Amino acid sequence: MLDYDKEADAYDSSRGGEPRAAAAADAVLGLIPDSAVSLLDLACGTGIVTRRLMAARPALRVTGADLTYGMARMAAARLPGAVVLADSRRLPFADGTFDAVTSVWLLHLLDRGDDVGAVFAECARVLRPGGVYVTTVDKAASHDVGSDIDAVLLPRPRRPAPDAAARVEARAAEHGLDLVGSASFPGLGQGRSPRGTAADLRRGWFTQLPPGGPLTERFATELETLPDQDRRRPDPVFSVRAFRKPG
Repeated sequence: MLDYDKEADAYDSSRGGEPRAAAAADAVLGLIPDSAVSLLDLACGTGIVTRRLMAARPALRVTGADLTYGMARMAAARLPGAVVLADSRRLPFADGTFDAVTSVWLLHLLDRGDDVGAVFAECARVLRPGGVYVTTVDKAASHDVGSDIDAVLLPRPRRPAPDAAARVEARAAEHGLDLVGSASFPGLGQGRSPRGTAADLRRGWFTQLPPGGPLTERFATELETLPDQDRRRPDPVFSVRAFRKPG
């Protein structure tokens, strides 16, 4: 897993920046009821999406939460007084505090034990009856767009995706949350180039391919033979699900 304290300063510029944040915020807000007055954005990162959630609905009281100091520091600069350091698996809020909880790119990181279940348990706990939890799913799969880069990487080892849509929907049901909606948005600026993907491999961005390993180097070398080394292939399209707490 990446060190998000170290990644914080360059995170936005390497992840599509404001255009991608705008697309994500629009998709998420489309699944938040107009009646919601309080929202918790889990794993808010630099606050680039959180800020847009707040700006789009001035009457919505938004709180951002992130586990890493570097990310929370940047979010707090964008959202003074509205960001807390918090673990999504053990939230420092009372039962029934929020009308909505959101998480954009959180669940795919939770690959230890029952971390996904713990997040759903906490979301169900802090939501008021009738509240909704909105989250991205299938992040890794969304990057497979059928390009020549994907063809090179097809035989790479993969871990079971913690945020696979079917798994997420099952975990939500186990914690009493009903699937009530879905959406998608383009990952603007996130299309892969061969040169950039080879560099990402060597940085350790692919969880089953450690930097310097023989398989990592084999894939990186194959990527370096592809044409148009700096041309980005199509952007991924990310998926979102909404779950409601009964009542």
